[in-house]
Amino acid sequence: MTNEVLLRPVRDDDLPAFFAHEQDPQANWMAAFGPKDPSDRAAFEAHWARIRADARIVNRAVTVDGRLVGRVAAFPVGEQTEVSYWIDAAYWGRGHATAALRALLREVPHRPLHARAAKDNAASLAVLRKCGFVVVGEDSGYAPARGAEVEEYVLELPAEGPDQADR
Repeated sequence: MTNEVLLRPVRDDDLPAFFAHEQDPQANWMAAFGPKDPSDRAAFEAHWARIRADARIVNRAVTVDGRLVGRVAAFPVGEQTEVSYWIDAAYWGRGHATAALRALLREVPHRPLHARAAKDNAASLAVLRKCGFVVVGEDSGYAPARGAEVEEYVLELPAEGPDQADR
């Protein structure tokens, strides 16, 4: 095993695994701002149909040694572009999220890019910082997975300065 992390376009047969990833209570807690009801398969399918039809959204499946382990995306939010990722909890702590985000940053070269993470999601904040994102603000919002308002950091990969994606 080489632990080679690669990105590829999302395929129809990836969706059942993505849905399964969203059933993990710990992963939902960490993500905080995930789906309103992760068990709602119809809402999941409608969401994926919508985002896969939007040419502005870059969605990639994340594989490790050919095995599907998650997804990574860049998508418009107003005038900005945000990134996000979801790695199967069985693969946490192995550097796969960092490698996947770095690969996406090479594919999506425009800057600045933005991201958000719950303030207590130390693992996600570490991934973003390793990829060159810096905290530029704070926000809060209702997090369905936690059933409460959650404070989050707003991060940015700056337009200028060294490209941290290849470190």
